[in-house]
Amino acid sequence: GVGAFLVLTIIVGSFVTPYFAVSSNISFVIQDIGEIAIIALPMAFLIIAGEIDLSVASTLNLSSAAIGYSFRHGIPFWMCVLIGLLVGLTCGLINGILVTKFGLQSLAVTIGTLALFRGLCYVLLGNEPVNQMPDSWVKLGYTNIPHTFLPYSVILIVILGAAAWITLHYTRFGRWTFALGINADAAKFSGIPVARMKLALFAMTGLMSGVAGIVYTFRFASASPNGATGFELAVIASVLFGGVSIAGGVGTMWGVLAAVLELGVIRSVLQLIDVSANALLIVSGGLLLISVVLPRAIEISRSHRKISTQ
Repeated sequence: GVGAFLVLTIIVGSFVTPYFAVSSNISFVIQDIGEIAIIALPMAFLIIAGEIDLSVASTLNLSSAAIGYSFRHGIPFWMCVLIGLLVGLTCGLINGILVTKFGLQSLAVTIGTLALFRGLCYVLLGNEPVNQMPDSWVKLGYTNIPHTFLPYSVILIVILGAAAWITLHYTRFGRWTFALGINADAAKFSGIPVARMKLALFAMTGLMSGVAGIVYTFRFASASPNGATGFELAVIASVLFGGVSIAGGVGTMWGVLAAVLELGVIRSVLQLIDVSANALLIVSGGLLLISVVLPRAIEISRSHRKISTQ
């Protein structure tokens, strides 16, 4: 269904505006969804396992802010990038420890860290963005691969997407992830290290948010305290619209990747026909609502049909 909807949207977009199916816009769409795609991959694992992380956008921006803060204070830029990754991993570990060691609900924990990490961005940068960064580095975020219309970020998306696909569907780690979402207690009695698995999933989500923070910093050639606002909504909407069940235990990686691309295509079409930014937020919220309501409506319909046949 997601794949068919994506094809339909591309066809409609091509008819609605002549500027949609051109190489420059395709490049823009890939750049626009880069950070969302990178975070959606580990988020799919996390939701399939029955957990969620609402702090991913704040983690992304805190990693970006850490890069800007470090560079402002004279640290070599390659070390600033490593610091950004370390900050993302640390944020994920904080969430994971609070959930696994203290037995707290991930929804409540990550609502709190969402605000905490966002506040730390202002502590690091104040109200002044850092926008003087080495062009030899940041040009990777806004230029294309030589002799192509594809941005450099597509290399990262393809590698991470393939790795996530193989891990989820063809490895023991992936099978354990599904087992956690179906029944964590049964998984524990089956010998699966539930706490370590969840901690690893949160750490992976934080680390990939740090990677997305680097991509975000390169793309805009700056670090600001208020960046990536609303990205968590786009990530979760894409994951759920891609077929991952909010209750856990169900999902496919190809569905998530198709849904991320679908979101990017819809956003591009709306921007090309001069729809406001508020409407783009409505699209993300609408996809999220459809993703939650539609499976439940189908389940109720099947139950009614089963009762009527009996």
